Amino acid sequence: MTETALSARTARAGTPSSRRRRRNTWRKMMPPLVTIVSLVVLWQLIVLIFRIPDYIIPSPIDVLKSFREDYAVLLDNLWPTALESVLGFLAGNIGAIILAIVFVHWKTMERAFFPVAVFIRTVPIVAIAPVLVVILGYGYSPKIIIAALISFFPTLVNMTRGLQAVDSQSLELFKVLSASRREVFFKVRIYASLPYLFSSLKIAATASVIGAIVAEWIGSQQGLGYLIIQATYNFRVPLLWATMIVASIFATVFFAVIGIIEKFVVTWDAEEAA
Repeated sequence: MTETALSARTARAGTPSSRRRRRNTWRKMMPPLVTIVSLVVLWQLIVLIFRIPDYIIPSPIDVLKSFREDYAVLLDNLWPTALESVLGFLAGNIGAIILAIVFVHWKTMERAFFPVAVFIRTVPIVAIAPVLVVILGYGYSPKIIIAALISFFPTLVNMTRGLQAVDSQSLELFKVLSASRREVFFKVRIYASLPYLFSSLKIAATASVIGAIVAEWIGSQQGLGYLIIQATYNFRVPLLWATMIVASIFATVFFAVIGIIEKFVVTWDAEEAA
């Protein structure tokens, strides 16, 4: 075999490290894939064995038919919900990060405003949504605000805790070196807070989708929440399940994107940063 042929064969096969990475990837992916397939098969068997009507619980085949027949409708209603979720996620988390920074540097502000944030968090979203719809109308604004509110609190709590989770010896060292408050913040506190921040961002990613959908239930002419209500009222149960699956897939993808960003940004453990 010629040297060129050997090189081509090696390139197709890949290096040992790349093959090992592929095996590790498949090893990680197999358990959830097997679980999902098993649950779908069990779902189909239960519907068939107990002869459950499709207007109560549709079979996976009925849901797949709905995906094929209503693909355009599902896609058209996914984009508004995705936009509301992402914008609400960004607005809520940016506001929470800024407020957490204020809390860490000015304890009086924390004592004054943290109870207010807790009070707002205790008010049910389904009670806030109608008020915002009355004030702001049926556009994107109330949905984005609801998604922001539901994303805000976990990030505020975790970011505040992360900024405070600094080793006392590190703070003493920077004090001895006459470091400014700004230097302590960017070189110590941010480093310690990032693992906490990304933990809350992953929670907020899925919560913002839920917030947008709940807001669409109250008043909307588009979106996955609107489609869920319409499918329910019209007894289109396969479409209802298909819509819920689309919402779950989008929330899962959103969560995964935050996790991928975390791997590139946070290369240490929270215990190591503390």
